[in-house]
Amino acid sequence: MRVNFVLSEVANGLRRNLTMTVAMILTTAISLGLMGTGLLIATMIGDMKEIYYDKVQVSIFLADNVTQEQRAAIETELKNSSEVKSYIYESQDEAYARFQQQFKEQPELVQNTPKDALPQSFRVELKNPERYAVIAAEFPNGKNGVDQVRDEGDFLDRLFSLLNGARNATIAVAVVQALAALLLISNTIQLAAFNRRNETNIMRLVGASRWYTQLPFILEAALAGLVGGLLAVGGLILTKVMFVDRTLAGPIKAGIITSIDWNQIAFTGAVITIAGVALAGIASYVTLRLYVRL
Repeated sequence: MRVNFVLSEVANGLRRNLTMTVAMILTTAISLGLMGTGLLIATMIGDMKEIYYDKVQVSIFLADNVTQEQRAAIETELKNSSEVKSYIYESQDEAYARFQQQFKEQPELVQNTPKDALPQSFRVELKNPERYAVIAAEFPNGKNGVDQVRDEGDFLDRLFSLLNGARNATIAVAVVQALAALLLISNTIQLAAFNRRNETNIMRLVGASRWYTQLPFILEAALAGLVGGLLAVGGLILTKVMFVDRTLAGPIKAGIITSIDWNQIAFTGAVITIAGVALAGIASYVTLRLYVRL
């Protein structure tokens, strides 16, 4: 009987403050969706780091007019260098074939890229990737057939710095939205408690505990948090289906970026849903203890 009463109070409370409840749910959903997006981006960055940093190489791009003797001299220096772990030579034909394979899902890009746009090069793996400066000094740009020496590690540092910035910005916006959701929950609970003060006062007079009179309000907030979390999960699923699996299909198949699997969606969805319920429940409980006399 008491359970039925509590549930009926929850339903009545949600119905009486329908507009504020909807606003609370939507604000919570947006904040949790952004938080989930930030977590997925962080997971993707971690996976990409494992893939790319394990394959960091130094690329020695050769000039268009490099001679056979100059190329042979460069290969000899690489073979005798104590800094070099391994190296491979890549001709223009091989470079273009690799480019076609990597971007086969983007035929327009392949068609608009001339074959001579990709220079021949040596792809060098160092024993210590941090010793890039030594190789760069041994093969100065513009001399002995070398066009430029590029450290892929430096490029990766800039790339992941940009990705980390996007992740941090997403999480920062999520935190601001979460604060707005918590304030809205607090205001909604205060308003609901004020509107039902006569009922709760009567319950206290007949012996109901403070916890028993507070429980319907806490459940209202927790239910709103649950619905907001489920909406956020739905948003993550749509993002994967409509954006990741379609728009990013080419780079993912080419191995340029990592995909997001359904296990990651499920885990992240569970985390943000639980967080939404917990934060809404705690916010309502704190509000009732501090600002409302029941």
